[in-house]
Amino acid sequence: MSRGTVLIADDDRAIRTVLDQALGRAGYEVRSTSNAATLWRWASDGQGDLVITDVVMPDENGLDLLPRIKKIRPEMPIIVMSAQSTIMTAIKAAERGAHEYLPKPFDLKELINVVQRALASATRTRGTSARAEAADEAMPLIGRSAAMQDIYRTLARLMQTDLTVMITGESGTGKELVARALHDYGKRRNGPFVAVNMAAIPRELIEAELFGHEKGAFTGAAVRNVGRFEQAEGGTLFLDEIGDMPPEAQTRLLRVLQQGEYTTVGGRTPIRTNVRIIAATNRDLRQLIRGGLFREDLFYRLNVVPMRLPPLRERTEDIPDLVRHFLQLAEDEGLPPKRIARDAIERLRGYDWPGNVRELENLVRRLAALYPEEVIGLDVVDTELGGAPIETGAGGGDGDSIGGSVERHLSRYFTAHGDALPPAGLYGRVLREVERPLIELCLAATRGNQIKAAQLLGLNRNTLRKKIKELEIQVVRGLK
Repeated sequence: MSRGTVLIADDDRAIRTVLDQALGRAGYEVRSTSNAATLWRWASDGQGDLVITDVVMPDENGLDLLPRIKKIRPEMPIIVMSAQSTIMTAIKAAERGAHEYLPKPFDLKELINVVQRALASATRTRGTSARAEAADEAMPLIGRSAAMQDIYRTLARLMQTDLTVMITGESGTGKELVARALHDYGKRRNGPFVAVNMAAIPRELIEAELFGHEKGAFTGAAVRNVGRFEQAEGGTLFLDEIGDMPPEAQTRLLRVLQQGEYTTVGGRTPIRTNVRIIAATNRDLRQLIRGGLFREDLFYRLNVVPMRLPPLRERTEDIPDLVRHFLQLAEDEGLPPKRIARDAIERLRGYDWPGNVRELENLVRRLAALYPEEVIGLDVVDTELGGAPIETGAGGGDGDSIGGSVERHLSRYFTAHGDALPPAGLYGRVLREVERPLIELCLAATRGNQIKAAQLLGLNRNTLRKKIKELEIQVVRGLK
């Protein structure tokens, strides 16, 4: 006895054969085709309990067929598969009513599990979105690795919900990019997106920063101040580095999540709030809970949907795409077009990337700004990744000093332009390349203590905070 009828539409004969055999062995009646027109005829005639369709077919894009099938067969689950494994494909598949999205190549066991779940929930439908009819937008996330495919599928399922999300991952993995994608492509995209970095705000000011304060609430509160919750009303509030939130603020945040209201610092009247909360951390919150530094009840309120972002070393196959993306960004900013040689790309893939995607982006921008070669070779990449110590004292020659190194890079850069001048803005580009690692290393040496880091740098504390914000430097307190 057949467990159900599955309609398969795929232009790849090998894929159709594999699916026919796998589903047939699992007890399903299978009908296969290579074009969208036949699939539409079967579905409109009332045939089949489930559709598995590719995106690319000879006569029509499979995503364009989805809304038509869902209109006449709203109960019909549709599984979309595609070799075009991008976040936009996953999002469009979800928006147009797909029950599930599978990037090629996929595990047949996973396919059978998905088919069984789809047939068991055949009445489930998803709303379509007029936005999906627009042309492709720029992808907010880069990568086609298996690890990123899992992220894309999770994002696609969350787009039309208001569920609270907890994003975990090492520093530099792109947690804020994921949070922005959830907002920009979700139900609250017309509302504000407000990001707050808990590690960058003095502990004594976090509550006033989040919830606002009344005039006279504390010394220096000369006027009423609007908090981040009020700024994010109707939209999304992204709480980055949530593990750095002090206990008092944790208690107030828990009340907001439980009761949907808060009071300003110094205020008495409860204020109703309508925001979606997305939190992120690079710390182990369960360990903080065991140490009494984070509330367990708050953790469970925030951890409704956990998402772990993989470090770059777990998705090295994405490095070529990321490098091309960052080189294009540098070119868009006025730098000369560059590309990186194949053996240099392989060297990048073999590197450990403790700073993850942010470290790779900084490296690529440095290569684009300071090296004149149109094709960046392995020797240059080896030099940048080698981490050879640079002398800063007078004992070394110019060739060993920071100034000497920068001078050599810039001399080659000017020589490469011949009689022409480099693009405008060279001072800012070079200064930024030096400032960022200098500040990051000082913050790391002082374990995120901005007062000590400012003293080490010889800067005013407010100046350091301004630099941290301008350079988008992540500050983590208490870590070596």
